[in-house]
Amino acid sequence: MPQTKSAFERVVAEAKKNIREITPEQVAQKREKGEKFHLIDVREADDWSQGRAAGAVHVSKGLLELEIEDEVSDPHAEIILYCGGGSRSALAAESLQRMGYDRVFS
Repeated sequence: MPQTKSAFERVVAEAKKNIREITPEQVAQKREKGEKFHLIDVREADDWSQGRAAGAVHVSKGLLELEIEDEVSDPHAEIILYCGGGSRSALAAESLQRMGYDRVFS
């Protein structure tokens, strides 16, 4: 019998239809080319304290909408969000797009 998706999985799948995704390899290529972008870790503080991507700043998903304008005031700046598995960053990317940020990737 096929397993049905949880409500969370359905919401994430729907969000992923509305956002752009980028691979870690593509992010590394952007860095190598010297491209400018904001790398934001949307995990919780305890995850952040255990390690993070070089150059990332921490804005947890729970505070993202409240704090993003302090971190990235330009709605046209490129923003790359990441988390542990891609679900939280997908939801966060969709939220930032609703706020008017137009170059957001998960």
